[in-house]
Amino acid sequence: MTATLLKEASPPPVAPADRRRRARRRGRVVALAFVLPALLLLGALVVYPVLFSVGRSFFDASGTRFVGGDNYTEMFRDPATIKAVRNTAIWVVVAPTLLTGLGLVLAVLVEKVRWATAFKLLLFMPMAVSFLAAGIIFRLAYDEDPDKGVLNAAVVSVHDAFTGTSTYPTARARDGQGLTRGADGSYGTTAPTSPGHTVALGLVGVLPEDLPRGARPAYAAARLPAASDELRGAVYLDFTRGGGGEQGKADRKESGLPEMTVEAVRDGHAVASTSTAADGSFRFQDLGPGRYTVRLPASNFAPPYEGVSWLGPALVTPAVIGAYLWIWTGFAMVLIGAGLAALPRDALEAARMDGANEWQIFRRITVPLLAPVLTVVFVTLVINVMKVFDLVYIIAPGPVQEDATVLATQMWLVSFGGGNNQGLGSALGVLLLLLVIPAMVFNVRRFRGSH
Repeated sequence: MTATLLKEASPPPVAPADRRRRARRRGRVVALAFVLPALLLLGALVVYPVLFSVGRSFFDASGTRFVGGDNYTEMFRDPATIKAVRNTAIWVVVAPTLLTGLGLVLAVLVEKVRWATAFKLLLFMPMAVSFLAAGIIFRLAYDEDPDKGVLNAAVVSVHDAFTGTSTYPTARARDGQGLTRGADGSYGTTAPTSPGHTVALGLVGVLPEDLPRGARPAYAAARLPAASDELRGAVYLDFTRGGGGEQGKADRKESGLPEMTVEAVRDGHAVASTSTAADGSFRFQDLGPGRYTVRLPASNFAPPYEGVSWLGPALVTPAVIGAYLWIWTGFAMVLIGAGLAALPRDALEAARMDGANEWQIFRRITVPLLAPVLTVVFVTLVINVMKVFDLVYIIAPGPVQEDATVLATQMWLVSFGGGNNQGLGSALGVLLLLLVIPAMVFNVRRFRGSH
């Protein structure tokens, strides 16, 4: 009787299928409990801002009046936005292509370098630098002043090594002292002279400390008589330190101007040319009889070469892209290098045994096998360059900011940088999102397909 009562009171047995179903349900609850904080964070930081921006794009600048698609229409009528779209297209085409190509070449070459790890570390190091710091570094490197900008310092050094530079860019003649300035910037004697005479050409505008080393007083050279078949003279600094002296005459303390080109001109043509000595003296020998003008060519007074205007309207976008390449080349090299390490070596060795050279192996085997990796790197960089903001905003100076602007900077400028039109800025943000989404979807599908 007792056994019968206990048997009736015991619960029915649970089927194995029910047990599995309950276990799966508990697993889903536990998984949801772990994922929920991340989902809440994702919703607060990504989903809500996206939805809010989409909604805000249909309202005016104040956010109180519904304007429908007017912001999207205005967006494509604004010349600054059109320029931003054009610059973004340049970025998308140029930067990922160059980076993928550089990364591929460097990844292949690094395999043949003895200190490959150190080389990779060196190239990857810029990734540890923030875009803000990199922008400041390149803003200084691109400075137009050769004393500050390292690139212009190098360009000016190379230019001056091959072309030379003028010694007296600030020199000029006093008014009414026998020298007349030509239209090309040269100086010539007002009154013609003839062989057998000595002329003194006084200039001002040169600081005594800027004179070349070895410059000597011009007093004696300016008074030395000339032979009957020669024309002599001296070019000197018509300035006496501490005052005194007579204008238009070489005094005892006044220095000659060495290394200055002097020409003898007859009938509008230079018939002889020479350079001044340490005391500023010069002479033309074996001149025929006649009247000559002594001329100091404009090359003596040409301003020094200042280098390239890297951050001017024409070059500012390529300059910013150059800074971007410096930062991301290591990233592309490391990713492509990882794919290169996974290539089947037997295919490469078989090609070498068949007589293929390294270029043929690279073009016909390495690149085709790396195509999936190259595609992922390229698309990842496309997504990244569409969002580039820091480098453009920091490197491009204010006057050329509009010439370098991209969609991300234009969105910020319209919304917060003076435009104060967050409706139009939100429309730009939505446009940028629509441009990025296809590349993101493509990359996610490639990533899933590779697994």
